[in-house]
Amino acid sequence: MAVGIFDSGLGGLTVLDAVQARLPDEEFVYLADSANAPYGVRTADSIYDLTVAATQRLFDAGCTLVILACNTASAAALRRMQEGWVPQDKRVLGVFVPLIESLTERQWGDNSPPREVETKHVALFATPATVASRAFQRELAFRAIGVDVETQACGGVVDAIEDGDFILAEALVRSHVDALMRKMPHPQAAVLGCTHYPLMQDTFQDALGADVKVFSQAGLVADSLADYLARHPDMRGQGESALLTTGDPGTVSTRATQFLRRQMQFTAA
Repeated sequence: MAVGIFDSGLGGLTVLDAVQARLPDEEFVYLADSANAPYGVRTADSIYDLTVAATQRLFDAGCTLVILACNTASAAALRRMQEGWVPQDKRVLGVFVPLIESLTERQWGDNSPPREVETKHVALFATPATVASRAFQRELAFRAIGVDVETQACGGVVDAIEDGDFILAEALVRSHVDALMRKMPHPQAAVLGCTHYPLMQDTFQDALGADVKVFSQAGLVADSLADYLARHPDMRGQGESALLTTGDPGTVSTRATQFLRRQMQFTAA
């Protein structure tokens, strides 16, 4: 049985790594749309079309449940997919859900009116497309009031990580944190709104300071998925574990191996 995990590139491997550790007996099919990455600079319609195509590929591979381990796809395409495209016997979930659950300290199924929460000043670091969608603010507003969210579009960081240039990625992260803190000098919490960013979490934390609580998604998604599958065992689907890419399998395998520091072997999607 297999659960599908999709990302535009390699960032979702941070989620794959976490869910494999959390659910060692589960099968996962990971699809990286490397040929079309990055998504963060694309239009909403382009992101939607590409995400639908990738999700359908995972359905075809036997997955009943697909996790969009890509904040850009979750922000720009998920709601539209759920409202008009996802078949009744399938499920597509995004990565904002566990993050906002943790930030607001309430369960996603809690539909009570929004209420005051302890954290009032939140910095959101994300791709330009995620920032432009305002999806994070919209979902947060359903559950919390009085929270000031300051966003920072982190151009170039995903490309540097995908290229394995972590010196450049660190410099870019520090520059983006500086820009954010000129707008919000004293954030209480920072949300890393891209699944690539956990690889730079120490840099974000160092640049922000020890007093800022940094929320990263991989572990939160893994815990949320474990809970979801316990409540919906029929969503596990059929199929065997696989690593798929729309890009060159050799190149992606090499970069993925460097990315997670363990052997990764991709095949063509």
